[in-house]
Amino acid sequence: MGATKTDSFSDRQNELAILAKALGHPARIAIIEFLLKVETCICGDIVNELPLAQPTVSQHLKELKNAGLIKGNFEGTSICYCINEPGFEKIKDFFQDVINHLEKKKNECC
Repeated sequence: MGATKTDSFSDRQNELAILAKALGHPARIAIIEFLLKVETCICGDIVNELPLAQPTVSQHLKELKNAGLIKGNFEGTSICYCINEPGFEKIKDFFQDVINHLEKKKNECC
């Protein structure tokens, strides 16, 4: 397997790529949508909502948490998950930069 060249890109570019990769699976989008609806929940609640086994949901939660899109806090023996707003602020800022650029170039064609 070849070496990655992530060091050839800015920290922001690498961070956005990690966020985008974490959102690159429909189950993770469904988890985010569910968390937006209920605000906080435990893994079992998500398992009841999605057509996935508990270990699969746990793996998706781990990916979202590692990317910084959700956070989890211990409540007794369970972990309560919720949206981690700073992760989404980074995505919002990126897309806002793109939209601002496109609006400036609205009447230009390549």
